[in-house]
Amino acid sequence: MKLKTEEKFAFLQLAQYVAQLDGEYGPKEREVVDEYCTEMGIENIEIDVKNFVLEDILAIFSSSKSQRIVLLALMVLVHVDDKFGIYEHKIIDKIAHHFNISEQEVHLFSMWGKMGSALYEQALVFIAE
Repeated sequence: MKLKTEEKFAFLQLAQYVAQLDGEYGPKEREVVDEYCTEMGIENIEIDVKNFVLEDILAIFSSSKSQRIVLLALMVLVHVDDKFGIYEHKIIDKIAHHFNISEQEVHLFSMWGKMGSALYEQALVFIAE
Protein backbone atom coordinates (compact mmCIF):
# COMPACT_ATOMS: atom_id res chain seq x y z
CA MET A 1 0.00 0.00 0.00
CA LYS A 2 3.05 2.28 0.25
CA LEU A 3 3.52 2.37 -3.52
CA LYS A 4 2.01 5.03 -5.77
CA THR A 5 -0.68 3.87 -8.22
CA GLU A 6 1.69 3.76 -11.20
CA GLU A 7 4.23 1.85 -9.09
CA LYS A 8 1.62 -0.74 -8.07
CA PHE A 9 0.89 -1.67 -11.68
CA ALA A 10 4.61 -1.64 -12.49
CA PHE A 11 5.26 -3.92 -9.53
CA LEU A 12 2.54 -6.32 -10.70
CA GLN A 13 4.23 -6.57 -14.09
CA LEU A 14 7.64 -7.01 -12.49
CA ALA A 15 6.38 -9.69 -10.09
CA GLN A 16 4.75 -11.67 -12.90
CA TYR A 17 7.89 -11.35 -15.01
CA VAL A 18 10.14 -12.59 -12.20
CA ALA A 19 7.74 -15.42 -11.33
CA GLN A 20 7.82 -16.67 -14.93
CA LEU A 21 11.60 -16.48 -15.43
CA ASP A 22 12.19 -20.13 -14.61
CA GLY A 23 9.53 -21.17 -17.10
CA GLU A 24 7.10 -22.14 -14.36
CA TYR A 25 4.53 -19.72 -12.92
CA GLY A 26 3.35 -22.13 -10.26
CA PRO A 27 0.41 -22.04 -7.86
CA LYS A 28 2.45 -20.75 -4.91
CA GLU A 29 3.82 -17.88 -6.97
CA ARG A 30 0.35 -17.10 -8.28
CA GLU A 31 -1.02 -17.04 -4.72
CA VAL A 32 1.64 -14.57 -3.64
CA VAL A 33 1.02 -12.31 -6.64
CA ASP A 34 -2.73 -12.48 -5.93
CA GLU A 35 -2.06 -11.50 -2.31
CA TYR A 36 0.08 -8.57 -3.43
CA CYS A 37 -2.73 -7.39 -5.71
CA THR A 38 -5.23 -7.63 -2.85
CA GLU A 39 -2.88 -5.65 -0.59
CA MET A 40 -2.38 -3.00 -3.28
CA GLY A 41 -6.08 -2.86 -4.15
CA ILE A 42 -5.56 -3.65 -7.83
CA GLU A 43 -6.78 -6.38 -10.16
CA ASN A 44 -4.35 -9.13 -11.10
CA ILE A 45 -4.19 -8.81 -14.87
CA GLU A 46 -1.62 -11.13 -16.45
CA ILE A 47 1.00 -9.44 -18.60
CA ASP A 48 2.45 -10.44 -21.93
CA VAL A 49 6.04 -11.23 -20.99
CA LYS A 50 7.17 -10.86 -24.61
CA ASN A 51 6.49 -7.10 -24.47
CA PHE A 52 8.04 -6.60 -21.02
CA VAL A 53 10.97 -4.16 -20.86
CA LEU A 54 12.71 -4.41 -17.49
CA GLU A 55 14.50 -1.06 -17.64
CA ASP A 56 11.26 0.80 -18.42
CA ILE A 57 9.51 -0.79 -15.45
CA LEU A 58 12.40 -0.21 -13.04
CA ALA A 59 12.53 3.49 -14.00
CA ILE A 60 9.03 3.93 -12.55
CA PHE A 61 10.31 3.30 -9.00
CA SER A 62 11.98 6.63 -8.30
CA SER A 63 12.28 6.68 -4.51
CA SER A 64 14.66 4.57 -2.47
CA LYS A 65 11.71 3.53 -0.28
CA SER A 66 9.65 2.17 -3.18
CA GLN A 67 12.71 0.41 -4.62
CA ARG A 68 13.35 -1.36 -1.31
CA ILE A 69 9.67 -2.31 -0.95
CA VAL A 70 9.78 -3.83 -4.43
CA LEU A 71 12.95 -5.81 -3.78
CA LEU A 72 11.70 -7.11 -0.42
CA ALA A 73 8.40 -8.23 -1.96
CA LEU A 74 10.20 -9.91 -4.84
CA MET A 75 12.36 -11.82 -2.37
CA VAL A 76 9.28 -13.44 -0.85
CA LEU A 77 8.07 -14.31 -4.33
CA VAL A 78 11.33 -15.93 -5.47
CA HIS A 79 11.60 -17.99 -2.29
CA VAL A 80 7.98 -19.14 -1.99
CA ASP A 81 8.43 -22.19 -4.24
CA ASP A 82 11.81 -23.12 -2.69
CA LYS A 83 13.43 -22.74 -6.12
CA PHE A 84 15.60 -19.62 -6.13
CA GLY A 85 17.28 -20.51 -9.40
CA ILE A 86 19.95 -18.93 -11.55
CA TYR A 87 17.52 -16.86 -13.65
CA GLU A 88 15.91 -15.43 -10.53
CA HIS A 89 19.33 -14.73 -8.99
CA LYS A 90 20.44 -12.88 -12.10
CA ILE A 91 17.32 -10.73 -12.32
CA ILE A 92 17.39 -9.90 -8.60
CA ASP A 93 21.04 -8.86 -8.95
CA LYS A 94 20.19 -6.75 -11.99
CA ILE A 95 17.30 -5.05 -10.17
CA ALA A 96 19.43 -4.45 -7.08
CA HIS A 97 22.21 -2.96 -9.21
CA HIS A 98 19.71 -0.69 -10.99
CA PHE A 99 18.33 0.40 -7.59
CA ASN A 100 21.84 0.88 -6.17
CA ILE A 101 21.29 -1.70 -3.42
CA SER A 102 24.46 -3.38 -2.17
CA GLU A 103 25.19 -7.11 -2.30
CA GLN A 104 25.14 -7.22 1.50
CA GLU A 105 21.67 -5.66 1.57
CA VAL A 106 20.49 -8.06 -1.15
CA HIS A 107 21.70 -10.96 1.00
CA LEU A 108 19.79 -9.59 4.02
CA PHE A 109 16.69 -9.04 1.87
CA SER A 110 16.99 -12.61 0.59
CA MET A 111 17.16 -14.02 4.12
CA TRP A 112 14.12 -11.93 5.03
CA GLY A 113 12.34 -13.23 1.91
CA LYS A 114 13.03 -16.84 2.94
CA MET A 115 11.56 -16.19 6.37
CA GLY A 116 8.63 -14.26 4.90
CA SER A 117 7.76 -17.04 2.48
CA ALA A 118 7.99 -19.63 5.27
CA LEU A 119 5.67 -17.57 7.46
CA TYR A 120 3.29 -17.16 4.54
CA GLU A 121 3.17 -20.94 4.08
CA GLN A 122 2.56 -21.46 7.80
CA ALA A 123 -0.26 -18.94 7.76
CA LEU A 124 -1.95 -20.85 4.94
CA VAL A 125 -1.80 -24.02 7.03
CA PHE A 126 -3.25 -22.20 10.05
CA ILE A 127 -6.23 -20.86 8.12
CA ALA A 128 -6.92 -23.97 6.04
CA GLU A 129 -10.28 -25.60 6.64
